Amino acid sequence: MKILGISCHYHDAAATLLMDGIVVAAAEEERFTRRKHDPSFPQNAVEFCLQQSGLGIEDIDAIAFYEKPLLKFERLLTQHVQYFPKSYAVFRRAIPAWLTEKLRIRRLFRKKLKFKGDVYFLEHHLSHAAGVFYPSPFEEAAVLTVDGVGEWTTAAMGMGRRTHLDLTHEIRFPHSIGLLYSAVTAYLGFSVNNSEYKVMGLSAYGNKNPATNPYYAALRRMIDLKPDGSFRLDMGFFDYEFAERMPSKKFCELLGGPSREPVEPVTARHQDIAAAVQLVTEEAVLSMLRHLHRQTNCPNVVLSGGVALNSVCNGKILSETDFQNVWIQPNSGDGGSSMGAALYLYHAILGQPRNYALRSPYLGPGFSSAQVESFLKSQHITYHHFSSQSELLDQTAQLIHSGKVVGWFQGRMEWGPRALGARSILANPCDPGIRDVLNLKVKHRESFRPFAPAVCVEDAATYFECDNPVPLPADFMLMVYPVRPEWREKLPAVTHVDGSGRLQTVRRDAHPLYYDLIRSFGRISGVPMLVNTSFNIRGEPMVCAPDQAYRCMMGTRIDCLVMEDFIIHRHENLRDAWDSESLAKD
Repeated sequence: MKILGISCHYHDAAATLLMDGIVVAAAEEERFTRRKHDPSFPQNAVEFCLQQSGLGIEDIDAIAFYEKPLLKFERLLTQHVQYFPKSYAVFRRAIPAWLTEKLRIRRLFRKKLKFKGDVYFLEHHLSHAAGVFYPSPFEEAAVLTVDGVGEWTTAAMGMGRRTHLDLTHEIRFPHSIGLLYSAVTAYLGFSVNNSEYKVMGLSAYGNKNPATNPYYAALRRMIDLKPDGSFRLDMGFFDYEFAERMPSKKFCELLGGPSREPVEPVTARHQDIAAAVQLVTEEAVLSMLRHLHRQTNCPNVVLSGGVALNSVCNGKILSETDFQNVWIQPNSGDGGSSMGAALYLYHAILGQPRNYALRSPYLGPGFSSAQVESFLKSQHITYHHFSSQSELLDQTAQLIHSGKVVGWFQGRMEWGPRALGARSILANPCDPGIRDVLNLKVKHRESFRPFAPAVCVEDAATYFECDNPVPLPADFMLMVYPVRPEWREKLPAVTHVDGSGRLQTVRRDAHPLYYDLIRSFGRISGVPMLVNTSFNIRGEPMVCAPDQAYRCMMGTRIDCLVMEDFIIHRHENLRDAWDSESLAKD
């Protein structure tokens, strides 16, 4: 049985290919189009999935779509009618896309993919839930999904048992923790559905005491949060039901003034507002989880939806609830729902047994050493080839230890928004100046943004006050923990201003080369840990192909590129032989 799961038309379009219950390929459309969070039909992602498995579209038995367009359109029509005429301008801009594409999904599959088989439509939050429960390591688990909005649902909870998945409770639009967080993101001058993680990073600089942070009290006026985690927003503070802006005039007045312009400096006031929305979000999510445990009495919990990417909140789940085990999909947003739709169709609708657990996130495109060398030769790039893997690792570790910034391009690409050692930029976590170099000269991004430590799973407890054993979501960079006080000054590049770190634990069975590099660096430095950040610059997706990796190095202060069996030094290629136009034609 071959099933294609697809998500698109909102943000993070993606495709997943399931063969007899096993995920064999999955990728976001942005990897190919180079448009960050690309929402368009994932033509390239579908083609990759088919090529990776050696299939044609005629081999696919069914397609599963991640939401129900008619149900979503019903909600939009209800909004626009309710708020007419205030909603007219937004409705007029939105309706052409719905009439030409978004309501004609079956026709789109026939036209773009030449697919003539069965198409199944699943509810948005059910796809989220399936995408986290079915590939989890648990036979039974409590399930929580939280995002901005699907069709009507903004949060849902329930229970998964073997192949059965049932969402029993929900919160409906317009009441949404995800949209509250996005409204604050917009107020702080960052882009919605793109920069919420910046607010999470900024929150570490603010006042985390609810009793003394005045913006916490202000935000709590906007939300009526019950002990069981259910809530209602005071919609007088929000305009997103009828306008393209999110915070209302009343929202801005309560927080002390107009929204920050993107070019304005970030002040202590903005930091406190970020801290306040993080506090409110954690309070809501942890309340939901406590109630969910009381309802299910299950030791295991799985989380999905965009809010499940809030790694600061995730790091508190096991210590502040009665759950004993937690699992979160590495691609918890809408992109990951393409996987959930396919899995739900296979298990819940077709009744097939579970035979897959997602342990490796490396499901995207990869390039062989021969392909990499062919590219390097075609562009007359100076490079060094290593036939010995141990020599490659020793040389790379020495470069990092000496203060070099290394682009690391190995194997198949990560599934999800976090760089996990396939398309990463690596550096020395003990170097006190490396954070500024990475932020200003490599990533070209805000100076308050933290960098993640990558550490072998066996060593995590040495450096972090983490759960023991470390939960699997830490492998996907989805947990923030305090750095142990005695290590904070020794690890300045990965210790955030509040003493925390968003660690990635690395297991040798998942990525042996990456694991062995960390070990090699540890033998030289005495600290088996690396700075790991995504291989891209601000505003672009992570690099996917060799030409993109080389361009990124040459256009930044990355010192060298380790790409499969080759090391390419930037200083050896500072010449005008690099012809971007000819490469684009190739």
